[in-house]
Amino acid sequence: MRLNLRAKTEPEVNLTSLIDVVLLLLIFFMVSTSFLKESKISITLPETDGDAVVDEVAEQLEIMITEEGTYLVNGRELVNNSPDTIRNALQRISTGDTSLPLTISADANARHQYVVTAMDVAGRLGFIRISIATLNDPTDE
Repeated sequence: MRLNLRAKTEPEVNLTSLIDVVLLLLIFFMVSTSFLKESKISITLPETDGDAVVDEVAEQLEIMITEEGTYLVNGRELVNNSPDTIRNALQRISTGDTSLPLTISADANARHQYVVTAMDVAGRLGFIRISIATLNDPTDE
């Protein structure tokens, strides 16, 4: 008995239609998916009358002294280092209220005379709540 042996042929799988379907699904999901969801909150902001302008007096005074001896009163630099300039700035900002607390802070390399001048001017104006700001050295702990 003689068997005819045929040459084995490998089956072909046409992937073109499969790729087309996958790409169409990918495009469909990309278009239908929202990547960014915005949440909205309704806020009613308070309104004020434009007529009520109040000049606020500073609740605390601060004199800062730089290394070069420049004085800053409540963050504003003074034009010179004269005691009269410091006195005028303190009177203008405090509006004559000497019961406000006054803090003097100086750079570590500032001359001691600058701090003494600021304390002297504040004392002559009648400020009684004067404090000197210090920093603790972290190496001491």
